[in-house]
Amino acid sequence: MLRFANPEYLYLLLIIPLLVGLMLFMDFRQRQKLRIYGDVNLLRQLMPDASALRHHLKYILALCGLTLVILMMARPQEGAIPDQKREGIEAIICMDISNSMLAEDVQPSRLQKAKNLVSKLVDNFDDDKVGLVVFAGEAFTQLPITADFVSAKMFLDQINPGLIDVQGTDFAAAIGLAANSFTSLENVGKAIVIITDGEDHEGGALEAAKAAADKGMRVFVLGVGSDEGAPFRMMGESDYKKDAEGNVVVTRLNQDMCKQVAQAGNGAYIHVDNSNSALDALEKELDKLAKAEFAVSFTEYNEQYWVFGLLAFVVLLVEMIVMDKKNPLFKNIKLFKK
Repeated sequence: MLRFANPEYLYLLLIIPLLVGLMLFMDFRQRQKLRIYGDVNLLRQLMPDASALRHHLKYILALCGLTLVILMMARPQEGAIPDQKREGIEAIICMDISNSMLAEDVQPSRLQKAKNLVSKLVDNFDDDKVGLVVFAGEAFTQLPITADFVSAKMFLDQINPGLIDVQGTDFAAAIGLAANSFTSLENVGKAIVIITDGEDHEGGALEAAKAAADKGMRVFVLGVGSDEGAPFRMMGESDYKKDAEGNVVVTRLNQDMCKQVAQAGNGAYIHVDNSNSALDALEKELDKLAKAEFAVSFTEYNEQYWVFGLLAFVVLLVEMIVMDKKNPLFKNIKLFKK
């Protein structure tokens, strides 16, 4: 299976028919000019070394070389789809991206600390599957469950509070969406990992966590922040957020709510601070889950641009070697008509 990593460069191939048309037009104009000077056959006898075929061949070789260069720029790749057997768990990461997650009581910020934690967690996954759900006042799937950890980290980097306009912390929406995001595979440990500061939570969180637990899933809650709290800046603003009376808003970690959700979801609560203890604690909890074998199909692509680059080099080299007129060193070799 062949594909192009940068297919936008293929639009440059539209230049080729224009250049072919230009060649035909220039050839037509040249024949017209020859007729002005006299009989074409007589003029050809006066120019025994001239060769229209050589001229056309050089032009065609140049066009072929240009075509190959454009194809090389589009980065052709050859893919194979190997099947692998893996044994692991399924985990859906639900990340709170409300504005309060921009507070810096955990360095560099609550949100960035959470992203760093998930990135390291994914790096330590071997034969597992992971999905990403982001939520604030509402929730949506950032990445469906997959074994492609490269894509998971790519989507993770794009997470920011600007993805959701509705503010709040709707645990129920996030848990409900995550519970419906797992595969239909049975006898596999399924974990919902919620990373949040638990502030301004909506109703229905405990009921949603219990419903997930009744389906055999476990809900883990990672509370990011501190009890003392910290002010925060909205995205793109330099001043701290203030309330209607002009007072600086301080956001605090709601550990009680986080613990209640984890307990209802038959999981565990883990506090995220400036150390790496939260990651170790979470990995120990996930290691307790049952692992199941599942098949994974993915496409591996090998770069093939060098093949087109090599062909372009050979074609353009031949174009340089071929002369417009008969080479006096090879006068007796008649590969081209005069």
